[in-house]
Amino acid sequence: MNTAAPLRVLGKASSINVRKVLWTCAALQLEVEREDWGSGFRATDDPAFLRLNPNAMVPVIDDAGFVLWESNTICRYLATKDQAHGLLPQEAQRRARVEQWMDWQATELNTAWRYAFMALVRHSPKHTDPAAIAASVAGWHRHVAILEQQLAAGGPYVCGATFTLADVVLGLSINRWRATPLPDRPAMPAVTAWFEQALATQPGFREHCDNGMA
Repeated sequence: MNTAAPLRVLGKASSINVRKVLWTCAALQLEVEREDWGSGFRATDDPAFLRLNPNAMVPVIDDAGFVLWESNTICRYLATKDQAHGLLPQEAQRRARVEQWMDWQATELNTAWRYAFMALVRHSPKHTDPAAIAASVAGWHRHVAILEQQLAAGGPYVCGATFTLADVVLGLSINRWRATPLPDRPAMPAVTAWFEQALATQPGFREHCDNGMA
């Protein structure tokens, strides 16, 4: 996709959701200008930013005046504009399968890890309940096991033979799972092979996914 000006991506590079968009841009070979806003997933109460996203959250993109927020929606938009790379299939059922896994990542999987991550990585004083931490860890492992089953049954990518947006969003989630000091982490051989072999060959993986940040 060629545009008259580089795509503006607003948000810190340390944010997992900003990295999701940056990896998608790398896969699409897009020229990007990233601007730091806020800390982590939250941006700022700056009125200039709130005019772009009233939720005060990153990422936000500005594509030649078209402003969009919500990371998975941004990734879908960019991949739809550039079909040449096949990140979001045009055929209805194949596209629905990719979007199914993207939506699962954003709802079920993210909900499972949130308490444990805030406790074990962010050391949040609001997330110190041992029972809640244990429940979140167990739920996180259980959800990764669902992805393990999917990859073991097919592969090498989440939706079969080709790399799609499902791999981008889930790759970042699995990077977080691997980077968090979790007790009793079960072996997930299909997930490990997918992450360390299939994803590792993709442009942007080292820079935006497996880069030492959870």
